[in-house]
Amino acid sequence: MEVLSNILYYVVPFLVLLGILVFVHELGHFWVARLLGVKVDEFSIGFGKELWGRTDKKGTHWKIAAVPLGGYCKFFGDEDAASAGESEKLKDLSEEEKKHVFQFLAPSRKILIAVAGPAANYLFAILVFTAVFFCFGKMTFPPVVGEVIEGGAAAKAGIMKDDRILAINGHEINDFNDIRYEVDLAADGKVKLELLRGDERKVLNFTLETIKDENGVETPKPVLGVKSINVVEMDYEDLSLWEAFRDASVESWDITVATLRGVGQMLTGKRGGEEVGGIIRIAEMSGDITKQNGIFDFVIFMALLSINLGLINLFPIPLLDGGHIVICVVEMIMRKEMTLRLKEWLFKAGFALIMALMVFATWNDIVRLVNRWFA
Repeated sequence: MEVLSNILYYVVPFLVLLGILVFVHELGHFWVARLLGVKVDEFSIGFGKELWGRTDKKGTHWKIAAVPLGGYCKFFGDEDAASAGESEKLKDLSEEEKKHVFQFLAPSRKILIAVAGPAANYLFAILVFTAVFFCFGKMTFPPVVGEVIEGGAAAKAGIMKDDRILAINGHEINDFNDIRYEVDLAADGKVKLELLRGDERKVLNFTLETIKDENGVETPKPVLGVKSINVVEMDYEDLSLWEAFRDASVESWDITVATLRGVGQMLTGKRGGEEVGGIIRIAEMSGDITKQNGIFDFVIFMALLSINLGLINLFPIPLLDGGHIVICVVEMIMRKEMTLRLKEWLFKAGFALIMALMVFATWNDIVRLVNRWFA
């Protein structure tokens, strides 16, 4: 019975989440490609063996495959689904046929198709936020402690799960992200923290300390030692549809900036790499949110993940959309196309980097799960 329950709460929401986001992303590529006259051979949700498929009137084969960990839009003339090579049959095409091949497009048009996938993810998130803001009000990520890290400053000071942090060093805390911001600004690592526990208001004075992550790696700087809860709160405001769309766009931008700031802090060593998560972490979070909070928070989580998917795909790594964009920009500047051999080497390097990141993220996920099971 427990196995069936876990499938219901963890596997099903994860597959729905990933399927929707991949479909949205690839639909962006597909729609702009079709608009520019490019022939699309395949539109796939998942990889591997085909489970279901049909071919439309324009020759695109739509399918759902057995391994639901991504998807792709394969254009006519591509050697593979990542548009990372050219098929030998391109040499035999007529000039009229070449007009419908991605490889023969001007770099500017290739950029439009590459950008379309991430743009679709952002548009999806903005529309979700717009609907939420218009119908229910503005969302906030409450400064409520979801977990106190053992051995950290918060644990030693007596902070407990479900405490709501009201202020740090006299600065009001309205959002969980405010906590990290104020902690980073704390002089000499000393904080005066005000919190609400039930109906009781408490004031704590203590010094921040470094902690060790699940892998035994110490944080490069002193931290508070708390984690958030996977929940949002609604602050109702009577917004017009335009105001909801405007605020949704601002919210998406703020999430992007916060994500980039986090990536920058990891690259500079200010934050540990243990926060990097992969497919397993996404499944875990989607299941926890569905099980504990319900469909509303699940939809919000899907919008947040859509922004992250769009942003990650814009990173300048070959094989990702951002890598294709960089190559096209370089070709526009040089006014000539890169050699096929150079592109192949770039794509191989990009593939190696992506695989390394996936292995690292999966290892973090496994360590986190083991600690969770034995906690």
